[in-house]
Amino acid sequence: MPTHFLLEAVLGLGPVLLFLLGLLYLDSFKLVGFSTVAGVLLLGAAAGVASYFISGPAMDALHVDFPHYSRYVAPTIEESLKAAVMIYLFARNRIGFMVDAAILGVAVGAGFSLFENVYYAYVFPDANVLVWSVRGFGTAIMHSGVAAVFGVSAQALSQRHATFNPLNYVPGLLLAISLHTLYNMFVAWPFESTAATIVVLPMVLLFVFDKSEHGVHNWLVHDYESHEHLLEDIRTGKFAHSEAGRLITDLAAKFPNAVVADIFAYLKLHTELVIRAEQLLLARERGDDMAIEPADREKFVTLKALERKIGRTAMLTIWPHLKFSHQELWELHQLESRVS
Repeated sequence: MPTHFLLEAVLGLGPVLLFLLGLLYLDSFKLVGFSTVAGVLLLGAAAGVASYFISGPAMDALHVDFPHYSRYVAPTIEESLKAAVMIYLFARNRIGFMVDAAILGVAVGAGFSLFENVYYAYVFPDANVLVWSVRGFGTAIMHSGVAAVFGVSAQALSQRHATFNPLNYVPGLLLAISLHTLYNMFVAWPFESTAATIVVLPMVLLFVFDKSEHGVHNWLVHDYESHEHLLEDIRTGKFAHSEAGRLITDLAAKFPNAVVADIFAYLKLHTELVIRAEQLLLARERGDDMAIEPADREKFVTLKALERKIGRTAMLTIWPHLKFSHQELWELHQLESRVS
């Protein structure tokens, strides 16, 4: 392998990958596994491939040359593609907190930069060290930083709601496009824009990361206590007589009588599993490694059986009123991935 190619790889991808590893190291909850990061890197690279195939037809359709396309059109296309990857992760309950939104956003951008830099290495084999330093410390960090900004913004707007709302993703996308466009506007000053990128974006993300770490802890402690109270109310029958319980009962009355009991059994088991997931997360923060128990697996089997027994129509009717948050569903996904 040529020495210059190794140097290009180190300069072009090293900074953003080191930044990604640093975020993974700083994550005390270890919310994102290396296998997930590897998969998201590939998805980011796929977004880069899609951008390559879109760029030619887009320039032809808009009748713009490459400099104008790069400054005014490419940011919209590229950030939309990266955002699509992040939205897919949100929809699959792979993101629950700002911490993992930031990490996976950086991973998406790193994957995008991976393809982009491999392409540029092929097209411009004689590019010098300064070019690759700008691409590695500037462009790659920019791609990762703005994707992470989108993820953090989307998470902040959607974290309390489990239902999909496209409007939650619009502000972050507009911000990411604006930051990307601003970066491309200073192409004539590559070293200044690179210096600003490696100072500003990592500092902003590390600040958000630190605040989010505290927020995760406080949220887990508060919700753990509230879920324990909810579980106690369900067990004692108090919840059935509460406003939320009466609403669920009224909605379930449209279906066979057995469905009402199954729905409350589902809510009870769901709450037990969320509490268990929060116990494991809090233990991980303390540095303890709580083992998965056979009962955890059995509860997920029972939960799936209850979903089938209740039926799709009844679940769709009741679901919006169960008030499960996006983060609770993420916690369940984390626990289920460990027991499966």
